[in-house]
Amino acid sequence: MLSELSEWFWQERRWFPEGLGWADLEDRDGRVYAKARDLWVALPIALIFLIIRQIFERMVATPLASLLGVEDTVRLKVPHNPTLESYYCNITKNPTQSSVASLCKKTGYSERQVQRWFRRRRNQDRPSLLKKFREASWRFTFYLLAFIAGLAALIDKPWLYDLKEMWQGFPVLTLLPSQYWYYMIELGFYGSLLFSVASDVKRKDFKEQIVHHVATILLISFSWCVNYIRCGTLIMLVHDSSDYLLESAKMFNYAGWRNACNYIFIVFAAVFIVTRLVIFPFWIIYCTWVYPVTIYKPFFGYYFFNGLLMTLQCLHIFWAILIIRIAIRFLTNNLKQFCIDDATH
Repeated sequence: MLSELSEWFWQERRWFPEGLGWADLEDRDGRVYAKARDLWVALPIALIFLIIRQIFERMVATPLASLLGVEDTVRLKVPHNPTLESYYCNITKNPTQSSVASLCKKTGYSERQVQRWFRRRRNQDRPSLLKKFREASWRFTFYLLAFIAGLAALIDKPWLYDLKEMWQGFPVLTLLPSQYWYYMIELGFYGSLLFSVASDVKRKDFKEQIVHHVATILLISFSWCVNYIRCGTLIMLVHDSSDYLLESAKMFNYAGWRNACNYIFIVFAAVFIVTRLVIFPFWIIYCTWVYPVTIYKPFFGYYFFNGLLMTLQCLHIFWAILIIRIAIRFLTNNLKQFCIDDATH
């Protein structure tokens, strides 16, 4: 049953243009090609990232936080109450007025005591500034190093300057060592983010982050298997180009450096909009959606790959709206402050 399903899933007509197949990606004459089995390397890399992250957060991020004045918040622990704890964990963290009245009868507490208990219990679960800072500093470090490494790997490649070059000779494209490690490290990192999602700080866009991580892992894995590697490296470079700016803005925000945070965020917003709303859809997706059909007939892999790219683009639009709102709020407040300062002189 599993072998039949695997045979059906990996049929050549699904993943390759007509006349091409897996045999074309067999190593020969000293030329090495990407293999699906190579992706297993990303699992131990993901685990290594989890270990390195723990060491980094303790040995680097924590001293840096102390240097910048970020302190661990001491939160009051609520008195243990099995009835309230069970309600908090299994039903809701925000009980209604009628539920509060019912809990008062069960516990013998007054309404104010029950409400205070839930308020303090919620505060107890909130991540501290130190935890947020350590998480942001870890991501900042990776994204910055990944962007620099990706740029170094692509700076001398013709498809960085002429995107149509990424299809030159497809799918018989020799795998370069720099491409191999760029892929495996990126895939391992996003795998580690997925493994640690339960313990990481949960933000308002938690669900969108999960969708993003899954779509990214699928995109990296699929592009590797069918040798869309040149395109994949460009996509990863575009994404890494702005992420480190956002994480650095978060770090300064947690440290209370408001001006530095605000100005870096404006730079991040500009880079994000240019890379995710201009370069990504009008250059990269154009060269994966429009240009390939001038070379070969569309096939399932073509639609699947572009479907993943469109999923990422929808997330980009969602985040861009949030980013633009924050940027407008910052610029409006600064303009008001400027007008006030000007009027007082």
